Amino acid sequence: MDMLSAGLTLLLIMDPLGNIPLFLTVLKTVDDESRKRKILIRELCFALLVLLIFLFVGQYLLQWLNLRQEAVSIAGGIVLFLISLRMIFPTEKGIMGEMPAGEPFFVPLAVPLLAGPSTLAMLILLARSQPDRIFEWLIAVLGAWVVTSLIMLSSTKLHKLLGARGLIAVERLMGMVLVGVIVVLHSPVFQRCSLYCRNIFRSTFDLSSNSLHTCIHQTKCVFPHLVSLPSIPPQTCLH
Repeated sequence: MDMLSAGLTLLLIMDPLGNIPLFLTVLKTVDDESRKRKILIRELCFALLVLLIFLFVGQYLLQWLNLRQEAVSIAGGIVLFLISLRMIFPTEKGIMGEMPAGEPFFVPLAVPLLAGPSTLAMLILLARSQPDRIFEWLIAVLGAWVVTSLIMLSSTKLHKLLGARGLIAVERLMGMVLVGVIVVLHSPVFQRCSLYCRNIFRSTFDLSSNSLHTCIHQTKCVFPHLVSLPSIPPQTCLH
């Protein structure tokens, strides 16, 4: 993935156009327009801070928690897929569910609307898969954040320009695009996962093939970072 693709993917995940109605709903209790603008700027800065922390420190957090890249990738893909489905088929409570009442502070505007779990998982994967390109990922994050900030600061004007139906149409279109992005980004991981599950399944139910060591060797080739394997019966897996 190049820098432009990473920036566009992060922009799709952050979904600034889809978040406009949510931002306006959360801020409807604030009457002063200048106060609304200050709250937006504060929440955008909070979101940027969280994004940068996870970009530079997220992979070390994974190591500390003993989580593997494959697990985070699959979990992030599932969360992204669920969010994209809610963008296409929204519920009454919105994409993120129920929101707390009162003036927002950090939650829910900065986290999870802008810097949500799927965005943070994406940053961790980028930093861990290609750590030598960390400055390219930094530029991608800053670019996506700048575009998101401009859209969110113009949320009132965009809402008047596009209208409620226009924003819904844009949000559902972005949800469709996000589904395609998820398939492209995570298809190699799911292929490796299917190979791993196939090896275990065949080793359990097939009684006429090679040795258990061959199955373990094949599985470790699929997942080179795997340290320990679940207990497998002393049968074998097919090629």
